[in-house]
Amino acid sequence: MSEGNTPIPVPEDMGSYSGENVQILRDADHIRRRPGVYIGDVNASGLHHLVYELVYNSVDEALAGHCKVIHVQIDIDGSVMVRDDGRGIPVDMHPTAGRPTLEVVMTTVGAGAKFDKNTYRTSAGLHGMGAKAVTALSRWTEAQVRRDGRTYQQRYEKGKAVSEVIDIGAARDTGTQVQFMPDPEIFSDVRFDFDTLENRLRELAFLNKGLSFHLKDLRVNREETYCFMGGVGEYVAYLNRAEDVIHPVIVVDRQIDHIRVEVALQYTRNDDERVRCYANNAYNPVGGTHLAGFRSSLTRTIGA
Repeated sequence: MSEGNTPIPVPEDMGSYSGENVQILRDADHIRRRPGVYIGDVNASGLHHLVYELVYNSVDEALAGHCKVIHVQIDIDGSVMVRDDGRGIPVDMHPTAGRPTLEVVMTTVGAGAKFDKNTYRTSAGLHGMGAKAVTALSRWTEAQVRRDGRTYQQRYEKGKAVSEVIDIGAARDTGTQVQFMPDPEIFSDVRFDFDTLENRLRELAFLNKGLSFHLKDLRVNREETYCFMGGVGEYVAYLNRAEDVIHPVIVVDRQIDHIRVEVALQYTRNDDERVRCYANNAYNPVGGTHLAGFRSSLTRTIGA
């Protein structure tokens, strides 16, 4: 027998392969077993990504025209609360799941309005998966929905509902509030960093002009609010605040059909080029076709 046809040795402890070896993991179990698939890692980056996923849901409400203010609060016990003034997640019985829609949204993989183009035309985050990841990777999660004049609440532990959706009283406005405690069994460190959250929320405020972000840390009595009406133009001015600029910021903001493009640029006397690209609020560190198209158009226009 030639060397190329030598059989691959099989370890003696390898058992048979049958139906008994095929594991079926429930939604939360799969997320907890493979958290990196959903949030990247289980270090500081993944931990803070849980907050971002909830914030992205609120931003999507704003992009749909139903949210103006997003609150993020770090509680004294280390948990985080994200609250918005959007429409509120529906709490009626889901027509196919046979469970309250709130519970389906918070616990069932593959369920969410982000898959319906009539509800959300643009979407950041995990496209409807973010809330499930937060619920599954947290020791406990509590969701409160203010909708139709009432406030509803449900509690989850490690991705599974441990209470019914209950009516806890009247509501004077609408919106969704989710508070969660990350699970130390999943994350190497469950302490949230104010500066990390602040930087991302400030960035989102620049990218979503007119949308207000309020960050508060009860552990150290610190808070910040960001709301920028100038959009990416104001963002470029902020990035160049310490530079010797040559001209005012140039801004192009245009929408064709359902695609909106906002571009801002400013030349400085610094030889280093700084380019930041985003698509649906997600940072694109290596650029993409949108950057290639912009470079080509800019070169063609200047050379004309």
